[in-house]
Amino acid sequence: MLSNISSTTVQTWRERPPSSYSIKIQNLSQLQTSTSHSHGTYRSRRFSSGDYQWRMIIYPKGNDNDNGSGFISMYVEIDSTSLTSTTSIEVYADLRFFVFNKKENKYFTIQDVESKPCNTLRTIWGLSQVLPLDTFNDHKNGYLFDGDHSEFGVDIIVAPPPTKHETLSYDVKLSYPKFSWTVKKFSEIKEDIHASNSFSMGGRQWLLKLYPKGYSIKDSKWLSIFLVLDGSEVLKEDEKVYVKTHLKVLNPSGSNHLTKELNKWFDTPGFGFGWDHFVSIAALRNTYLDKEDTLKIEIEFEVVSATKYSSFA
Repeated sequence: MLSNISSTTVQTWRERPPSSYSIKIQNLSQLQTSTSHSHGTYRSRRFSSGDYQWRMIIYPKGNDNDNGSGFISMYVEIDSTSLTSTTSIEVYADLRFFVFNKKENKYFTIQDVESKPCNTLRTIWGLSQVLPLDTFNDHKNGYLFDGDHSEFGVDIIVAPPPTKHETLSYDVKLSYPKFSWTVKKFSEIKEDIHASNSFSMGGRQWLLKLYPKGYSIKDSKWLSIFLVLDGSEVLKEDEKVYVKTHLKVLNPSGSNHLTKELNKWFDTPGFGFGWDHFVSIAALRNTYLDKEDTLKIEIEFEVVSATKYSSFA
């Protein structure tokens, strides 16, 4: 049996009794005598805490094998049969040990500040130096009362299963980061919204939407362009996708393209971000439509995020 050095412990007083288990001893001297034939230990019956079975172990004369000579030593042992045997389960528990003091009418409490991993490889955890025997055995200090009575206890606070988590990653080396869209006979488009085919990027489906007459009436002299997370995408609750892109309206001359950068978190399929005023219709006709009235748009993705959630999230 091993315990941690006392620098990891906190000592306090508490009025409330132990919540997990307590052992009330009516004749400590007889306990010390009787345990001399059981390696100096007294082991309680099994009790339940946090859906697991435990025993409390007391060394009334100290655990010499754990640097506990001259102290009361106290431990708990998880019943390995109460651990799930089909997987490698590790139960983390916070431990507080108690010794009642009738003079103070309170419990001396000592707690190891580090949670202890209980598993089939190590079932016993505790503290070898709970209370000096010189202090404990002196009746005037109040730990022995009503002749030779004493009380020991423990709180076992079992931590819940491993913390739910999410893993956020950023793909900055996309295999095919560009999508090109050719819009023919731009001036003949009648609909208010003209959408591209859906395309895949960063494990998600996207599309481009342009508004040849502007996003709204007040924007009628402008071409509006938006990047949209495809409506077929399914996001988990509160999930969002970050993208950094550069969208270009290409100049038929092969240079001086009109480029704008987009940095946005997308959290709603079918919804997009972009520009109400990407380029004026006048500039579009003068510079960016070719002789066949064709508009060419290119979007290049620099970053796309992805989030993975734990199976129990």
